[in-house]
Amino acid sequence: MAWLWAVFTVVASGGQVLRNAAQKELTATLGTVGATQVRFLFGLPLAVVFLAIVLATTHQPLPDLNALTIAWTATGAIAQVGGTALLLAVMQQRSFVVTTAYVKTEPIQVALFGLLFLGDQITPLLALAIVIATAGVLIISWPRGSSAEVFSWQAAGLGLASGALFAIAAIGLRGGIRALDSPSFVVGATTTLVLGLVIQVVILSAYLLLADRATLRAIVRAWRPSLLAGCIGAFASQMWCLAFALETAAKVRTLALVEILFAQAVSRNLFKQSLASREAAGIALIIAGVGLLLNL
Repeated sequence: MAWLWAVFTVVASGGQVLRNAAQKELTATLGTVGATQVRFLFGLPLAVVFLAIVLATTHQPLPDLNALTIAWTATGAIAQVGGTALLLAVMQQRSFVVTTAYVKTEPIQVALFGLLFLGDQITPLLALAIVIATAGVLIISWPRGSSAEVFSWQAAGLGLASGALFAIAAIGLRGGIRALDSPSFVVGATTTLVLGLVIQVVILSAYLLLADRATLRAIVRAWRPSLLAGCIGAFASQMWCLAFALETAAKVRTLALVEILFAQAVSRNLFKQSLASREAAGIALIIAGVGLLLNL
């Protein structure tokens, strides 16, 4: 049981890479907001199926949604949508690549928010593991060259704010699961996931209905590839919630940086590119940070 959270996190990270690949074509046809909505809209039915299976196999009743659970989960769901919106704003300014590097400071912010709002403890070794792994990601993600877009105060601010919102999203989900106080961590995690997806679907559907009905119609027409992306996304989200039910958000989101390693492996296999020395150094730091994390 002690290592179960790590298994869930690694599986979730791999699923996230697959979901991103499935959404790549959808982004070109539906736009980023449309492709984001696909993740929630088509993932919700599968999450409901997950919940039905979990309730049937555990013989547990559906937990009562208390006000604290709803508040935490709504905070996390809205923060996740907001973090995505900030990334969209930066993409329009052509500073997305450098902002991505700032977004990867999320584990540090998760640790701080977890300490402030959930009382999750940060030991010196945990802090060291977070810093080492995050430094590795920054080394890999930071753009090359002397372009004017390499640094921008506005891009940096939006990137850090986006990372903060994604950190709040992780804290919100963990807080919602803990507030539910279900005797089964699987039931608590799955119930919180369904609640979060319902909130996100309502928010994005309302936005598209008011501001971009053409995208809503395009989503309906592209239901087959959207269903695949949504199912993969729902599976990954289920694994995230199970991990959050068992371990602090700081540990989960730091271990989740292995997603970078998965993405690098896919890139190398697809494009047969050699590994640059800077990327090798970044990967070594990620592995060192993750290794330290798993031995705490």
